[in-house]
Amino acid sequence: MSYRLGLDRCTGVLARIAPSGYFFALHIRKTLPLLREQTFPESWVEVYEREVYAVRDPIVAWGFSRTGVIRWSELDLPDPFDILGQARAHGLAFGASAAWGPISSRSIASIARSDREFTAEEIGTLAETLRRMHDVTEPPKALTDAQIEALRCIAEGDRYAAAAAKLAISESALKARLRSARESLKARTTTEAVRLAQGLQLV
Repeated sequence: MSYRLGLDRCTGVLARIAPSGYFFALHIRKTLPLLREQTFPESWVEVYEREVYAVRDPIVAWGFSRTGVIRWSELDLPDPFDILGQARAHGLAFGASAAWGPISSRSIASIARSDREFTAEEIGTLAETLRRMHDVTEPPKALTDAQIEALRCIAEGDRYAAAAAKLAISESALKARLRSARESLKARTTTEAVRLAQGLQLV
C-alpha cells in the first residue's frame, strides 16, 4: 500500500468515528509536525489559532507527557484558559485524544463529537489509527548526497535548468533526483520535500 493511500484510509477512519471533526499532528519535532491536518469547525480553529492555544492546551501537554489514549472528560491537567469549555461551545462537547511515538518524534491525534462520549471501541480505533499514521509517515534518517544537492538547489531558489547546470547534470537527471527524494520523504511535491528535509535538518 502506498504512503498516500495508507494515510487517506486512516483519515477516512477518523472522519467516520468523529462527526465533529478530527485533528492530528505527526512526528512533532522541535515543536513543528512533519504532517498536520484538522477538520474541526472553522469558528473554533479561528479562536484556537488567534489565541495561540496550542501552547496552553492541556491536551497538547498530556500528549507530550504520556502515550496512550484518554477521553477529554477524564483529563486531570489544569485548564486555566478553559480551552475545553470553549471547545464545547463550538460543538466539540465530547472528545478523545491519543499520543504515540518517542518524545523526539511524537504524534498526537484528537477526535470530537457533540452528542455522546466515545465508546471504548472507538477510542481503541483512534489509538490504532494514530499508530498506523505514525508508522506510514515515518521519515527517513538520511538522504543520498545526490538527493540533498538537488533539494538544496531548489531550496535556494534555483529553477530546474539552473540547478541542473550548477550540478553539471541534465534536467532529466535532476528531476529523477528530486523524484527519488520525494519518494524517500513521502512528499507529494518538491516544495513539500524541501520543507520536510529542512525540518529533519537533512538539507
